[in-house]
Amino acid sequence: MDLRQLNYFVAVYENGSISAAARVCNVAQPSLSKALQQLEDELGVALFARQSRGVTPTEDGERLYGHAGRMLSQMQSLRASFRQSVKRVQFRLGLIRALGVERMSQLLREFSAGVEGLELHLVEPEDEGDARIITPKMLKAGEQFLPIWTDNFLVALPAGHPLGLKSSLDLADFDQLALIKRTPCDAWSQLYPELIRNGIQPDIRADIHTIEYALGLVSAGVGVALVPDFEALRERQDVILRPLQGLTLQRTIGLAYPRSKSGQPALEWLRTLCQQRSHDLQ
Repeated sequence: MDLRQLNYFVAVYENGSISAAARVCNVAQPSLSKALQQLEDELGVALFARQSRGVTPTEDGERLYGHAGRMLSQMQSLRASFRQSVKRVQFRLGLIRALGVERMSQLLREFSAGVEGLELHLVEPEDEGDARIITPKMLKAGEQFLPIWTDNFLVALPAGHPLGLKSSLDLADFDQLALIKRTPCDAWSQLYPELIRNGIQPDIRADIHTIEYALGLVSAGVGVALVPDFEALRERQDVILRPLQGLTLQRTIGLAYPRSKSGQPALEWLRTLCQQRSHDLQ
């Protein structure tokens, strides 16, 4: 077992795909697959279940991920202890909730690796900072906005829910439907006025803030909820995801930063990473 294999394993785990991990690691896919197979052979376990749309970690993969993260972090600290001291770069980045763990982890890892001496502080989006990852509605005067991702929303239903038999839902399905309201949420702000205009009244069972709690209530059968179309959510077995016909529920996520801070090296590197992700979607 070597650090290269562990780095490849972590990349596959966090991207959910061998091909995506190969792009992130800047290595040929066959080389990464071979290294991963060697690691599995050495440990005598399967780390991932291969599927047509990617991979999912096995129980052994989940166990190794925690160990691998600590080992790689310790190795980075060891290397850093032998380097000449560098000037610390303080950077405060505000984040809204529900950004997607996998893609945000990858973005922050590349950001930290590209700025020597970076000391990154993640803060609430309303706090004072150097930049924020937010929706356009949260922009302040004097801020620039760089779009990064566009997320579509789906309706999450409990496993076995009768509406799960339909390939998609329509507005009429929400009449007296047990619903978990999540605020703030761009999709809710788009859906609710349409329901009112059409005389449709859902049965709101809860009003919470995070996707994690919303999904927990959906899984428990309390009601349905609107959630972003994240790949990790599609792999869950305890909820059913369905699109909504006749109404496109979307949000744009982007990097906001004060114009006065343009040109700062750390911010410019973060802008570059965000622009790359924006271009990948075009």
